[in-house]
Amino acid sequence: MTNTEIAVPPLDGEHALVRLVAFYENLSLENLAQLGAVYAPDASFKDPFNEVQGHAAILSIFEHMFVQVDGPRFVVLESMQQNGQAFLTWEFRFRMRRFVSGEQCVRGASHVRFDAQGRVSLHRDYWDVAEELYQKLPLLGGLMRWLRRAGQR
Repeated sequence: MTNTEIAVPPLDGEHALVRLVAFYENLSLENLAQLGAVYAPDASFKDPFNEVQGHAAILSIFEHMFVQVDGPRFVVLESMQQNGQAFLTWEFRFRMRRFVSGEQCVRGASHVRFDAQGRVSLHRDYWDVAEELYQKLPLLGGLMRWLRRAGQR
């Protein structure tokens, strides 16, 4: 057992989803050590910027998030699970350390699969980088909005 792997009793899909939502809504640098109770040791994670596998790589993504932005937090808006899978819609709220002042909000969705112990074995995030992030950056944002308007003509 690795230092991030935690022995957990099997959970049904509904309890696994409740645990996952609680993990994300309470995510902090201090509780990242709980990752092993929520994610399987060989779990895969993919979002618009990353595609990794395993606790260490997933942990690294979260640690990087806390370095890059201030006050990051997830708000899960809706969730549903069936047959060992779940789908969640969420908002990721944060303040950028550079560029833009004020709280930012990225809206997205996640598809997850649970293993027999109720740990996440696959996590795929879906969100529009251009709309949710690039348009909010000072110089790039203006260009992205212009391109969007030009494409709608």
